[in-house]
Amino acid sequence: MNLSDMLGYADIQQLSRIASVYQCECNGHSKNDLIQSILSTVSRKDVFEAQISSMKLDEMRFLNSLLFESRDSFSLEELIARVQQSKFGELETPAEEAPQKKPKRTTKKKQAVAEVPKETGPREMISRFKHQGWLFNGVTGTNRYMFQVPQDLRTRFRDTLRKKFEAELHFTDEPHMYRDEQLLMQEDIYQLLHYIYHNEVQLSADGSMYKRFSGQIVEKLAISEELPSKGEWRFGYGRHFHHYPNRMSLLYDYCSYMKYFVDNNLLLTLSTSGEERLRCKPANEMEQIYKFWLKLYKGPISNVHALVHWMNSLAEQWVTVESLRKVLIPFIKPFYYDTADKVLDVRLIGMMVHLGMLRIGEHQEHGTVVRMTKMGRALIAGVNLEDQDRMFLY
Repeated sequence: MNLSDMLGYADIQQLSRIASVYQCECNGHSKNDLIQSILSTVSRKDVFEAQISSMKLDEMRFLNSLLFESRDSFSLEELIARVQQSKFGELETPAEEAPQKKPKRTTKKKQAVAEVPKETGPREMISRFKHQGWLFNGVTGTNRYMFQVPQDLRTRFRDTLRKKFEAELHFTDEPHMYRDEQLLMQEDIYQLLHYIYHNEVQLSADGSMYKRFSGQIVEKLAISEELPSKGEWRFGYGRHFHHYPNRMSLLYDYCSYMKYFVDNNLLLTLSTSGEERLRCKPANEMEQIYKFWLKLYKGPISNVHALVHWMNSLAEQWVTVESLRKVLIPFIKPFYYDTADKVLDVRLIGMMVHLGMLRIGEHQEHGTVVRMTKMGRALIAGVNLEDQDRMFLY
């Protein structure tokens, strides 16, 4: 639903709070006057941009987590979790640790006011979003207390933030050389399965391939990678991430998820579905790999979905990575030994290049630049690649 629809369902108390935030001058006892005044004020570009400009960073992160969701409604528990994730380690001071002050004598009237519970922590931010008309709540048919963001406001938020971010970006002409890995993932799934089919691949006690086998597989793949060094801390980005290089780890985990091979007495062999994949590619395989990657990386990078959408929106043309960094780093939370910069460069940009979603090049004057591929834009838009002309995607 749009803002006008949700205002129609809101009670007069919530409408009065929203009108107060936007300093609307209207009849506070008339629901119709309140709705019309709020809509008129919110529709003004200067008012909307002023509201966004006054937001704190954690509020921007919280808002960002809601903008690209396909779902319409969120539970209170989900919103509280998202607010907590937006803090990036900034903790609220526990009540028991707050400095104790000597109680003052108050009148009964003041005491009654003081006893009214005040929202604190994550709930306080959710309340502020409600008072601004950015979140509305109600009970669904399943008797769950759910919150919604008006659809037209989502669109305005995305457009306003995109213009704000674009003003800080440095766009360039095409670099003399760039790398494009479109469809190489599919070819390397074949190479991985082909090697396992024709070799007796032995597994160690922890379920990983011995380095002799993983090293030979890496040599056959289209993209060369270094095997992880002994003792290197690697975890969080997949089941086998601590055993294999970044791209190969994704390939291996995807094939394992698809049950293309089985472990028989520490010997890796292809399953029936794996042999079928050797004979022909399944329909919409790139879409499946892309969705699997999002699911895999959502643990360490909780807002990976939003970051991918911003990359798609901001890198329609060739743009420098350094200018993207200034815009996106505030929204990227470090993950243990991965700094925010490493998450951006290796986990996001690096893997989007491997997935064929980004081209990456070196500009003589401006350094590293990237640009979304047509296939990448189609994947994010949910367009069926099988229905598209392959020449169009290039």
